[in-house]
Amino acid sequence: MKSKIMILSLLFAGACATANAQDAKDNYYTQKWTDNIYFGAGIGGMAVFNDGMNTPTFNFNITVGKQITPVWGVRAQFGGLWQSLDDQEGRNNYHAYCKKFGEFNLDATLSLTNLILGYNPDRALDFYAFAGPTMNISKAVGGNYEFSGTNEPNTTTKVEGDWTFTEDGTKARFGATAGLGLAYNVNEKWAVNVEGRFGVSPSIFGYGSECRTAEATGRLTLGFAYTFGGKKFAKVEDRVIEKVVEKEIIKEVPVEVVKEIIKEVPGSGAAAIFFKIGKAVISAEGMVNVKLMAKVIKDQPNTKYKVAGFADKGTGSAKTNQTLSEKRAQAVYDALVAEGVNPDQLEKVAMGGTDPMFEKAYLNRVVILEVK
Repeated sequence: MKSKIMILSLLFAGACATANAQDAKDNYYTQKWTDNIYFGAGIGGMAVFNDGMNTPTFNFNITVGKQITPVWGVRAQFGGLWQSLDDQEGRNNYHAYCKKFGEFNLDATLSLTNLILGYNPDRALDFYAFAGPTMNISKAVGGNYEFSGTNEPNTTTKVEGDWTFTEDGTKARFGATAGLGLAYNVNEKWAVNVEGRFGVSPSIFGYGSECRTAEATGRLTLGFAYTFGGKKFAKVEDRVIEKVVEKEIIKEVPVEVVKEIIKEVPGSGAAAIFFKIGKAVISAEGMVNVKLMAKVIKDQPNTKYKVAGFADKGTGSAKTNQTLSEKRAQAVYDALVAEGVNPDQLEKVAMGGTDPMFEKAYLNRVVILEVK
């Protein structure tokens, strides 16, 4: 059974690679290594499956992970604390002391919901799978048990009477686990989840277990996960286009030409200041427009202007985009005031995430300054 679980883990890793390819097709990625890192914890029960389900015991886990794309990620999970093996072949009350142990699981995670339905930042439910290697550490068992008519360890001899086995020290045992989970996303940072995990590894009960070399275990836990800074994903397509656009802007507007451009007063009463994905900082190219418009506005003291902030609806949640559009509008407003524009001539509005206004979604990361 242990070898089958190991094979399943390898197949799962292959599935993650396939998911990665699919995810690239769907054009989402994590911008920074610090994005989408999460912490979680859970409590529940655990049982050994050895000639049926043995008495369940308390189980807990602590998780640290990273969602690399909306479809797949990696995580480390620490857990324990007891396993129980019921009376077997006359070994009375064997489970009474519930042997202590600790385990470490390294998982690859696969969001089945996002894989099948595509990524939606506002989706409440996420059904996911996970699998990977496991290691548990515990002290070896020693004791005397009464029984009759069973085999001695490593022999085929039938014996009767007391049977004694003793193992010294602490052992590390390796195996594999896999499972399924269902998460309810309370908001972009918090989620509540239910997980079921099934694994196979050498028994912590040594010769006390009939399946000592490949004993099955199951866990069911209820927990939570907190994503630091909230879930943030961006489109691969936008990253590529953005880099091309930046190169073209630099090519078309060299730094030495900017000073000459600023001397000119545009005839238009509108301007667009573009921003990088997830940012509200005005670039050097954006400041060219700010300075030009500041001069126009100051030359028209009786005219009021609207400073409208926008965000790309396809990237980030509605709440995140609303906040981002507010910050972008505020950045342009502050820059204009710093250039000497009368604040009474300006009105800030935040439009949040909107559908593409200029054919390409990335062009929605903008502040539009126009006559009110």
